[in-house]
Amino acid sequence: QVQLVESGGGLVQAGGSLRLSCAASGRGFSSYAVGWFRQAPGKEREFVGVIIWSRGSTYYADSVKGRFTISRDFAKNTVYLQMDSLRPEDTAIYYCSASRSTPILVDSQNEYDYWGQGTQVTVSS
Repeated sequence: QVQLVESGGGLVQAGGSLRLSCAASGRGFSSYAVGWFRQAPGKEREFVGVIIWSRGSTYYADSVKGRFTISRDFAKNTVYLQMDSLRPEDTAIYYCSASRSTPILVDSQNEYDYWGQGTQVTVSS
């Protein structure tokens, strides 16, 4: 069993940066994949990016590629989502998620077994 806790959300102006954290407790990430998703008001939850814990490989949605970076800290059992050049359309609740194995479809919510409670990110124009 894995528990995920996100932190680091807040209010930022367009063009600014935020760093979200996803801390795991319980079994830890081990060989998991850790994904980030977001859900804006009135919209479906969408894939943001994923990191394959063991290899450090990352994949991103086109909408955030070049602006967002996912990294991991083995010692702290934590995954980070560094968000730069933020835009108002990045406003959403951001969720981290963990998969027990490397997802076949990294952008599918169905591939992930554990979810955090979410953290709000608001980007003002």
